[in-house]
Amino acid sequence: MSARDPRERRPWTFYALASLMGLFLLFLYGPMLVIYLLSFQGPDGGVTFPMVGSSTFWFEEILRPGQMANIPAAFGRSLLLAAIVSLLTVLISVAAGMGFRRRFPGSGVLFYLAVASLVMPSLLVGFGIGLGFQLFGWEPGLFTSALAAQLTWTLPFGLFAMFAVFNRFNRAYEEAATDLGASAWQRLRHVTLPILLPGILGVAMGAFTLSYDEYARTTLVAGNRNTLPLEIYALISSATSPTLFAIGTLTTAVSFLVIGATLALVIRLQRRRAAAAR
Repeated sequence: MSARDPRERRPWTFYALASLMGLFLLFLYGPMLVIYLLSFQGPDGGVTFPMVGSSTFWFEEILRPGQMANIPAAFGRSLLLAAIVSLLTVLISVAAGMGFRRRFPGSGVLFYLAVASLVMPSLLVGFGIGLGFQLFGWEPGLFTSALAAQLTWTLPFGLFAMFAVFNRFNRAYEEAATDLGASAWQRLRHVTLPILLPGILGVAMGAFTLSYDEYARTTLVAGNRNTLPLEIYALISSATSPTLFAIGTLTTAVSFLVIGATLALVIRLQRRRAAAAR
C-alpha cells in the first residue's frame, strides 16, 4: 500500500480544537452525569462518592408521604404551566411573524420593546410584575402573574425563531394558492401553516423547556403554589439526600423526552414532504 499523502493529514490544530471541545463537553455534562449516578445510590448512600450499593430507593422516596410530598403536585403544575406558556408563545410568535412580514410605522420600536426583557435581570422582571399586580390589587398566581413573567422569557426566543422561519418562507406558494381561488383562511390553513409546521414545533419545544425550568422570573410572582424549580430550591436548604438527585434525573429525562419527541416529529414531517415531492 502506498504511503498516505501528507497533504491529507489533519493539522495539529484539528486535534487541539477537538480536545478543547471534548473538555468543554466534559465540563458541561460532567456534573449532570455525577447527579445521575448518585441518584441510584443504595438506601445507606449519601450525596457523595463512593456509592454504597445501587437501587431505585431514592426515586421511590419522591412518591412517599413526607418531606417530598409536594414534588408530584409541583411537577404537575410545572407541566401544565409550561404547556400553556408554550401554546401562547406559539400563537403570539406566529401572529407576530406574519404581521412583521411587511414593515409598518413603529415596527422597529415594537420589535425592540418585545425583546427588551432579554437584557433585563430576571429577578427585576418578576419584581416589576409583582409590583404591578399589587398596584392594581390583583392576587398573584401561578396562571396569572407567573404566566406573564414566563412569557417575558419565552416570547423573545419564539419571535427570533419565527422571524428566521418567515425569512426563508417562499411566498410564491401563497400566491399560487390565491391564483387557484383559495381564501385567506384556506391559504393559511392548507399552505402557510403546514410549511411553517417544523418551525412552529421548534418554538413550542423551546418555550416548553424554558418555562419548565424557569426559576428567577417565577419566584416572586408564583403566589401560594410552587412550580417544580421553586419546590426543589426550597428543599435544598432543608433536605440533603440523593432524593434531590433523583428528582433532577427525572426532570432532565422529561426535558430530553420532549426534545426527542419534537425532533422525531420534525424528521417524520420532512421525510413525508420528501416522499411527496418525488
